[in-house]
Amino acid sequence: MPSRRSVLRGLVLLSTFVPTLVVTAPQAFGFTFTTIDVPRAKETVAVGINARGEIVGHYLDATQDLHGFLLRNGVFTTIDVPHARLTVALGINERGQIVGFYDDATRHTRGFLLNNQVFTIINYTSKIVPRAFTTEAWGINARGEIVGRYVFEAVHGFLRNNGGFTRLDPSGARHTEAHGINGGQIVGQYTDNSGTHGFLLNNGRFTTIDVPGARSTDLRGINARGQIVGTYFAAGSSHSFLLNNGRFTIIKVPGARSTGVHGINAQGQIVGHYEDATQRRHGFLASP
Repeated sequence: MPSRRSVLRGLVLLSTFVPTLVVTAPQAFGFTFTTIDVPRAKETVAVGINARGEIVGHYLDATQDLHGFLLRNGVFTTIDVPHARLTVALGINERGQIVGFYDDATRHTRGFLLNNQVFTIINYTSKIVPRAFTTEAWGINARGEIVGRYVFEAVHGFLRNNGGFTRLDPSGARHTEAHGINGGQIVGQYTDNSGTHGFLLNNGRFTTIDVPGARSTDLRGINARGQIVGTYFAAGSSHSFLLNNGRFTIIKVPGARSTGVHGINAQGQIVGHYEDATQRRHGFLASP
């Protein structure tokens, strides 16, 4: 493991909540949508979901502080890295391992892995990069392989495997972010001279994925069946989609001003967030 890796022992759980607001909307686009709100939170965003239906994300409390959360068996648990200014949870695998990022006291952003109530700091290092300015861990698969992004002179994607880091950049990319990983496939986005595109990395080969007619495309998650969720920008607004067997399907929470998708599990359940008429953000679960 890199010598700069640190371990923070002692999981800080500020509180555990039983949900007080879970609303099921009518079925639309082949999905049943369920709202996910952390009790007393001003905003909630659901980002990751595993095959057991356990969901992670983040929420904004009444004092504008940002915390991670785990939703398991109908109970919310707050996740905070000790002494952090903010904590964001982004991914969870079938073993219950959670990844995300936090801001420390010096306002630097570091990734984290939470495993068996122990936090491990994830900070991109290599022979060329002694220590990245920013590291964010976005996704984790069942083998414990982690993907994300780091900032050192530019923004690059990364894969963390067996304690070592591999930089991920499609040819010609000026900005790369890796967001999701299944058994071995990785999805994310990159920006080159022609715009922002989604990418799929499979067996060492990058494939560009663009929603037809979109100004930009961002791939957010991929499951074991190769189904991909993401967002795109077209006609002056942002939209969300499911890509399955080469077909794009729009994902929209009924009645929402906007919908953002972030993760998908092996059963095809999708998590994300939506804005209501007052522009408040809520998490959601879309079940096929």
